[in-house]
Amino acid sequence: MFCTAYSLATLGRPVTSIARWVILVFGEVALKRTEVDPFADEALPELAPVRPGEDLDWPRIEAHLRGNLPPDVFDAAGRFEVLQFPNGSANLTYLIRFGESELVLRRPPFGILAPGAHDMKREYRVLSRLWRIFDAAPRAYLFCDDQSVGGADFFVMERRRGEVIRGVVPSTMRHHDNIGARIGMALVDRIAEFHTLDPEAVDLGRLGRPDGFVARQLKGWKQRWDLVADSRYDAEMSIVHARLEDSRPEPQRVSLVHNDLKLDNCLFDPGDPDRVTAFFDWDMTTLGDPLIDIGTLLNYWPDPADTEDSKRFSYDGMQHVGLPSRAAVTERYASKSGLDLADIGWYEAFALWKSGTVVQQLHHRWKVGDSTDPRMETVADGLPRLIQNATQLLES
Repeated sequence: MFCTAYSLATLGRPVTSIARWVILVFGEVALKRTEVDPFADEALPELAPVRPGEDLDWPRIEAHLRGNLPPDVFDAAGRFEVLQFPNGSANLTYLIRFGESELVLRRPPFGILAPGAHDMKREYRVLSRLWRIFDAAPRAYLFCDDQSVGGADFFVMERRRGEVIRGVVPSTMRHHDNIGARIGMALVDRIAEFHTLDPEAVDLGRLGRPDGFVARQLKGWKQRWDLVADSRYDAEMSIVHARLEDSRPEPQRVSLVHNDLKLDNCLFDPGDPDRVTAFFDWDMTTLGDPLIDIGTLLNYWPDPADTEDSKRFSYDGMQHVGLPSRAAVTERYASKSGLDLADIGWYEAFALWKSGTVVQQLHHRWKVGDSTDPRMETVADGLPRLIQNATQLLES
C-alpha cells in the first residue's frame, strides 16, 4: 500500500514555501526574501511533496528496491512513502521511507542533458567506496540503469542528518558562539582533509585522467555554454574563456576533486558546528587539481568587504552569518594543505565563468519546459555580474 505523500504533488508546493525560497543575490527577483536577520525563523523546508511533473513510477521503483536493496538497510515490512528534497537546483533527490527506515534516491533532471553531466553511475561509484575512508561521504547501496524502472539512471544511498546553511542559521544551532567562523573553518578543514585521501585505497585511482584535467574542464564547459548560449552574452563569455586558456596555471598536486563544493552542499552537526557530517552532490567527482574545489568554494562565499558589484553567487542573508573572509579561507586552506595559493584568482575566475554556464543551463531547462521549478525563470539574471567579476579577477 502506498502512502499519499507523493500523490500530494498534484497540489504543488505551498505559496508560503515558494515565497521563502532564498533566491540568489543577482538580479531583480519578485520573490526575493527581504529579511536579512540570519537568525530569523525562515529556514527552508528540508522536505516537501514531490513537485508537479517530477513524480516517478513509484510502484515500479518500490518493487525494484524491495527486490534489490541489501536487506539490512531497510524495513522490508514497512510502508513505502516518498517526499522530495526541494532545495537542489539540478539533480532530483527524493526521500524514500520504508516504515521507519529512510533512504535517499537521486536521479538526473528531466529533459536533454549536457554530455557528461548528472552522472549517477559516477556518483554511485564514488559513494559506494569512499565512505570507507572519508566519513563525510554517504554510503551508496544500489545503482539502477534500467530505464524502465526510473526513467533514467538512479542510485540509492543512506540518509545523513544535519543542518544545511542557506542564508539562515537553523534554530538548532543558534545557541553556539561564533557560529559563522566555526562552520566556515570546519568546512575548509574538511576539504583539505578530503584532498589528502588516497583514491587507490578505495579503488578510485582510475576515476579520472588527471593529466590535462583543467584544460578539459575549460573545453567541456565551453561546449556546454555553446549548447545553451544566450546571444546577449556570448561574446563576453568567449573572451573570458580565452583569457582563462591563456593564463592556465600548472597543478601542484593531483587529488580527488569533488567539483561542486559549497556551503549548501554540506551538512553540519547541530550540536557541534565544528563538525561537517556530510558532503553532497558527488556526480562530477574526478581526479585533478584540488584548487578547482577552492575556486568553486570561493565563488559562492560572501565576504564582509563585498560591495554590490563584487558580491558572489551566494544565498541572500549569507553575508550576515559571520563567515570568515575569502582571504581567511584561502589562508586556512593553504596552511592545512601546504599548497601555494598565489594563483587562486584564476581558479575563482574559472568558477565564476563556469557558474555562468550552469545558471544558463538551468534557465534553458525552464525555458524549454524541462523544469517546473519557479526559481529557474530568473536564475540566470546575474550572468552579467558573473562575467564582470571573472574579468576583474583575471585582470588583477
